Amino acid sequence: MQARLLGHPIHPMLIVFPLGLLATAVAFDILGLVQGDSSWFGISYWMIAAGIIGGLLAAAFGLIDWVGIPSGTRAKTIGLLHGGTNVVVVLLFIGSWFMRGAPTNVPSSSALALSFIAVVLALVGGWLGGELVDRLGIGVDAGANPNAPNSLSGRPASERETRTDLRRVA
Repeated sequence: MQARLLGHPIHPMLIVFPLGLLATAVAFDILGLVQGDSSWFGISYWMIAAGIIGGLLAAAFGLIDWVGIPSGTRAKTIGLLHGGTNVVVVLLFIGSWFMRGAPTNVPSSSALALSFIAVVLALVGGWLGGELVDRLGIGVDAGANPNAPNSLSGRPASERETRTDLRRVA
């Protein structure tokens, strides 16, 4: 089962918004720090708010897609890691947003640290999502190989793994 709109999976359509908003919020925080201009922090505050909402919406559709991945496959494990990592990302940004208090406040070092850690974790979560789509073909091809070996293994995606291989590389 996969959530689709006009024949295309919804989750990949939605993830670009929170990723872009949250990453740009961090970039604006850095600009605020470098330039000593607190107006950048106000922009970041609202971008984080919008990114959190978008991230929660994307997560709902990602969960629908994850439920449809065959159990006992490498894809199911990677999907769980992908989703779990991105839930942590959203939670870190929620923490950062609450710690900021108001858009006119200069964020504390802790609020900034949460955002910076979250954006690094988002890269990990994004890579795992890419592994699902680009390597395992989940959501792309009805003939996907949900047990394709890790893209870092150097082995072809068409190769079928055994249960022993799955425990080793998941």
